[in-house]
Amino acid sequence: VVADKKAEIARLRNEARDAEEALNARLLELPNPPAGDVPDGADEADNVEIHRWGNPRVFDFTPLEHYQIPAAIPGLDFETAARLSGSRFVILQGAMARLHRALAQFMLDKHVNENNLLETWTPVLVREEMMLGTGQLPKFGEDSYQTTNGWWLIPTAEVTLTNMVNGQTLAEADLPIRRVAHTQCFRSEAGSAGRDTAGMLRQHQFEKVEMVTIAHPDHSAEEHRLMTENAQGILEALDLPYRTVVLCTGDLGFGMKRTHDIEVWLPGQNAYREISSVSVAGDFQARRMNARFKPAGGGKPRYVHTLNGSGLAVGRTLIAVLENGQQADGSVSLPEVLAPYLGGKTRVTADGTLA
Repeated sequence: VVADKKAEIARLRNEARDAEEALNARLLELPNPPAGDVPDGADEADNVEIHRWGNPRVFDFTPLEHYQIPAAIPGLDFETAARLSGSRFVILQGAMARLHRALAQFMLDKHVNENNLLETWTPVLVREEMMLGTGQLPKFGEDSYQTTNGWWLIPTAEVTLTNMVNGQTLAEADLPIRRVAHTQCFRSEAGSAGRDTAGMLRQHQFEKVEMVTIAHPDHSAEEHRLMTENAQGILEALDLPYRTVVLCTGDLGFGMKRTHDIEVWLPGQNAYREISSVSVAGDFQARRMNARFKPAGGGKPRYVHTLNGSGLAVGRTLIAVLENGQQADGSVSLPEVLAPYLGGKTRVTADGTLA
């Protein structure tokens, strides 16, 4: 009888464990409910514009896309990149490589010196539980790359910067924590077959300057406003026209409560294209990470709120600088703020030389 009871207890424990694992797996697939003020809608056509800055330049010639501009062509080598790695890769060289680097350095300096973000350097390989923490897994694994030993290549530094508080209980006085990192990012673009195949708008490997804030729940709305302004400020300093939209319920990301998409004007496409998404996740990621803080006045620990946003995608900013600065003779005039990063140079000649 005792042996039978022991076997029954073992069986029940296994069943309870299996049921709990199945429940947790289902819970991990539940999306974050949108904030109450997010507009209803089916898709991106229902997003609502909330801000616009700058006037698109009027050209006296037909503007080209970035990869067609004579000044850019010598520095964008898609053919060799395709031989090395396949489609959706590029080799930058000469003026294009230096301009790309200058943009990233300018973004970091502005975020650190003016926006008071803490510059951070992180790994680009993470454990699986970190991708679970920020919501890339289990639902969106096909969008990222996993190595043979189980590490994942980050699709954005949101993963590393946010998970720095994974499993931690902070003091309320530690909040907010505002970080910025410049990293390589890796995405499979599994759902983008046939989209943006020309040029470097949509790549498997790209660089991004990412902002992440760990905030008190009462202050996350204000932090979202500040982070949006930080991203917008980069475009304004570069004199690039843009608009900001709030995503509707049908276009909102799986793990976000509210998202502002900042779209830069690309004259070669005659369209505004996304260059930054700035989102507040509320406590969605914090619950997955078990990231909390102790209230200063005592009481039970509470979940932090997390926010993330591009500040900005470096390659897309390069595209915008090229297209908005292109001249009739094939050269490109560069934003004044980049001159200190380019040895005082202010343009790229039609043959691809900084001058």
